[in-house]
Amino acid sequence: MQAHFIGFSLHSKSGTIHCETCSVAVISTSTKLGRTSVSTSLMVLPVRSLAKINNFFFFLPKTYDTSHISKKYVHSFSTSPFHICVESDHFTSNRSSDQAEECVDFHRKSDVDVIISKVCAANTEDEVFKSLVHDSACNTIKITHGFVDRLLHRFKDDWKSALGVFRWAEACPHYKPSPDLYDRLVDILGKMKQMEKVNALVEEMRESNIVSLNTIAKIMRRFAGAGDWKDAVRIFDELGKFGLGKNTESMNLLLDTLCKEHKVEQARMIFLELKSHIPPNANTFNIFIHGWCKIKRVEEAHWTIQEMKGRGCRPCVISYSTIIQFYCNQYNFHRVYELLDEMKTQGCPPNVVTFTTIMHSLTKSGEFEEALQISERMKSVGCKPDTLFYNALIHSLGRAGRMKEAIRVFMEEMPKNQTSPNTSTYNSMIAMFCHHRQEQKALQYLKNLENASCCKPDVQSYYPLLKLYFGAGKTENEILLNMEGAGSGI
Repeated sequence: MQAHFIGFSLHSKSGTIHCETCSVAVISTSTKLGRTSVSTSLMVLPVRSLAKINNFFFFLPKTYDTSHISKKYVHSFSTSPFHICVESDHFTSNRSSDQAEECVDFHRKSDVDVIISKVCAANTEDEVFKSLVHDSACNTIKITHGFVDRLLHRFKDDWKSALGVFRWAEACPHYKPSPDLYDRLVDILGKMKQMEKVNALVEEMRESNIVSLNTIAKIMRRFAGAGDWKDAVRIFDELGKFGLGKNTESMNLLLDTLCKEHKVEQARMIFLELKSHIPPNANTFNIFIHGWCKIKRVEEAHWTIQEMKGRGCRPCVISYSTIIQFYCNQYNFHRVYELLDEMKTQGCPPNVVTFTTIMHSLTKSGEFEEALQISERMKSVGCKPDTLFYNALIHSLGRAGRMKEAIRVFMEEMPKNQTSPNTSTYNSMIAMFCHHRQEQKALQYLKNLENASCCKPDVQSYYPLLKLYFGAGKTENEILLNMEGAGSGI
């Protein structure tokens, strides 16, 4: 793990902990103190002590020397290292070392741990199944849909373990997996390109009459992703075998699957065969617009807009915004503005997502003055900039070193447009100042955030400062004293 700290906020009334890593990945879970109850998959990390900043606690890993840190800020739970549980999926770990899924308490293995300990010793799905079915401890576990779902989630990248665990649960008395769990296993097997096993499992599902359109969507997507797009088409052709019909919804699933795998021409040929007896809708044409843009054939996307109109389907904001995204990626803003005018003429005004896309591309291309004018263009078509728009603008300006403009947006433009900042807005400002090593300004914005009525800090509010201080070689005690001196509520 790369993070220096793991932080969490403690809410004493609800008895919950919100955990987040102070690294690129943000993780969260809710637990109860004492005998811990966890609703998501977890990993166990060894820690020794924690520092409290505001109502957030930052765990210090057991490798840290805490002897010099003021006892005012650091609280040890024990003289020896202890363990906490955090979400495991945001960390890269091997299968044998970080298999803990959830904690019942700090001293007793959970049911998930029991299963994992058995699975670790097996090499095939049959060995996994036998190790579980012949184990007395496993036979006492109460099987529920949620329990099996957590196990499948834990083994989503290990198809042998997932299949073995599923077969074991399936064989348990008084338990039958839900259709959703079958769908999840289909997806796991397909993701790992075990297409023969996918076919066998789907045949079982067909015999039990539990194949849904959601199942079909997963199968088609995995076949196409494995390069077997013709098998995806075959599945569509066999819909009747599963008690499902060929209609607009199922046709769109097939077309979308093919287009996302760059098989737009093949999708087009299939559409031409089907359109005489399956009516397309607006989503059908939007799928093709996205597909043509994906393979950089934007003229076909424009032609699809016209075809859409000819079929009586009115182009929507998604239709135009997809093509605008293509031109933004090419920095072809002349064509972007032409499309904006066309949208206005067609009575299809762009939305805040469209303008945010344009603004972001303008800042990436260095057109900062033009990006700052986007909010005025938005208001001219009755589209009010929202907090997410300004967050993206401030972030882009900050990363480019345009701090004066970012401050003006925060201090002047947002209040002028009656747009309230949120925690992410403040976090962008704090991160900007830390990125440019202006710690006092960052601390001031942190203090303002702590005193704000509309929002409060989260762990990510503190992380840029912690990273800045550690990069400068400051000790933990100096960091905490600096924050306290700036008025931060430690």
